[in-house]
Amino acid sequence: MKTTLTTLGFIALTSVSAQLFAEVEFDRPGEGMGTGTIPVGQLAWEQGLPTLNYRESMVEGSKLKETTLNADILLRTGLTDSLELRLGWDGPAWSQQKWNGHTEENDGLGDVSIGLKKAIDLDDDKLSMAVMAEALIATGNKGFSNEEDIYSLSSAVAYQYSDLVSTSITMRYEWQDSNWAISAIPSVDYQFTDRWSGYSELIYRKAESQANEYALGTGVMYALNERVQLDASVGVDLDGQENSYFSGLGVSFLF
Repeated sequence: MKTTLTTLGFIALTSVSAQLFAEVEFDRPGEGMGTGTIPVGQLAWEQGLPTLNYRESMVEGSKLKETTLNADILLRTGLTDSLELRLGWDGPAWSQQKWNGHTEENDGLGDVSIGLKKAIDLDDDKLSMAVMAEALIATGNKGFSNEEDIYSLSSAVAYQYSDLVSTSITMRYEWQDSNWAISAIPSVDYQFTDRWSGYSELIYRKAESQANEYALGTGVMYALNERVQLDASVGVDLDGQENSYFSGLGVSFLF
């Protein structure tokens, strides 16, 4: 589940509450979408260092252990005061499978994505909104690609309760080879100090002819200065019999 959620997003992942110390809000980490955009003439580079996915499942009576690492990249630049262009790449990836006494390792390149994100002015100091259209192009190698292109429309609404706490919800609608899927991602964001912030989120996804999928994620962000942010995140898929976890380290730069 996490691989699908990651590639749909952009990949990417988000802190919806604005950093008190930073000039802009980066979209790392998390699965929800932030409501801010990058100013015109500036570039945000958001880099995974890397993202880790681990899954255990039973196959023919033996435990299958799968580990995947990928260095995902998201570039964002402002086209207008409220519109940004987003270019993403799942990056170089490595995977390992252990099953029935055998170990298999593979490496390759992931898919790319392109999208436009528009901030909506609600004329409210505490309420903000954004919408995004994105296409994920299945250019990756076998085993590291979604195999078919994915087109998505997303919206996010955030409410700033105070300087320390905000909430948001992201809704995402996807189409892949005539099949649809919908995701809902409510989250709570915290501002601990001028430099430290964090988030907690619930990820719900329902794909056509598939069972409901759930995951929980949380993370922290540290504003090194006005243009650099470090992040760390962990999460768990809640999909019944399988044990599946995800985590990541990242860094974001504003140029």
